[in-house]
Amino acid sequence: MKLCVYAICKNERRFAARWMRSMREADGVFVLDAGSTDGTPELLRQLGARVTQEIVSPWRFDTARNRALALVPEDAGLCVCTDLDETFRPGWRAAMEAAFTPGTHQLRYRFTASFQPDGAEGCVFWITKAHARHGFRWTHPVHEALEYTGSAPLCIRDAPGVQLDHHPDEGKSRAQYLPLLELAVRESPDDPRDLYYLGREYLFRRRWQDAERMLLRHLAAPGATWREERSAAMRGLALAALEQGRTGEAKTWLLRAAAEAPHLREAWVESAQLALREKVWSGALYFAETALAIRERSRSYVNTADAWGALPHDLAALAAYYLGLYDRALEHGRAACARSPQDTRLRENLRFYEEKAK
Repeated sequence: MKLCVYAICKNERRFAARWMRSMREADGVFVLDAGSTDGTPELLRQLGARVTQEIVSPWRFDTARNRALALVPEDAGLCVCTDLDETFRPGWRAAMEAAFTPGTHQLRYRFTASFQPDGAEGCVFWITKAHARHGFRWTHPVHEALEYTGSAPLCIRDAPGVQLDHHPDEGKSRAQYLPLLELAVRESPDDPRDLYYLGREYLFRRRWQDAERMLLRHLAAPGATWREERSAAMRGLALAALEQGRTGEAKTWLLRAAAEAPHLREAWVESAQLALREKVWSGALYFAETALAIRERSRSYVNTADAWGALPHDLAALAAYYLGLYDRALEHGRAACARSPQDTRLRENLRFYEEKAK
């Protein structure tokens, strides 16, 4: 089977060599360069990629990705879309070939979207950017997604053993995201995905009232049936309410978020944070330990790094301490330190719990 990688880029010379080393298991690498001025296309060509330079105007990520896909030969069996700041761990091709059995159209695999300062994984979810050469197109101006256009029932299989890591340029501007998301909502006013993403972007920019308006539209949209995304929207509404001083409303939204998707840690953790802030120690301990009882991490993009790191144990330890449950505080304090051993505050708190537990 011919396996090809395709990508879009602009001014990403710093990532080019690392990315090409990671993609060398492919039979061909095809790149659409959208106007680099730093020598990215020249370096990629030297390293073996086939690069086409084209200005996409007006800029849309879906248009650019579709043009990059068009560069892939028609006889390719499997196409893999990545970005230049992403790298596969070795052995990814064999794992994809094993999963891409006859009748499969698309593969799902593990993606680490961010890393903590100490190198530990941050946000992790599963993505589906490996697909058959025909029967797919990219849609949405930003946060673009693959749309299946084939006639046979879509078959997506997991590809265990495939791991893609994202090491982004943190200094890169997100300025184009907002106008493209606003365009997406104008084009598809009832699309729950675009409504959620735009609401989240407003949260990032601290535009609380705009975020509330958009997230409420998301929840009211006829197609907004995915409980995990609905729960994330409710958590966003809680944050917006809290930042505007409406603490009671924030509590309500967090409880609704937990009820909407009780299998997710995030709403429970954020409820524990708010309860601790309000000095409701028993509530904070209950929420934190409820979160910790959830052992399986969601594969969706709405999960957060904090909920799966030291934070739930830290919240439980603090709440237990204030309740006078020193042995319990010690247990959670040790667990928090094990997950974040470089955190000075957690280590100091642990020594305090140890003294009290004596």
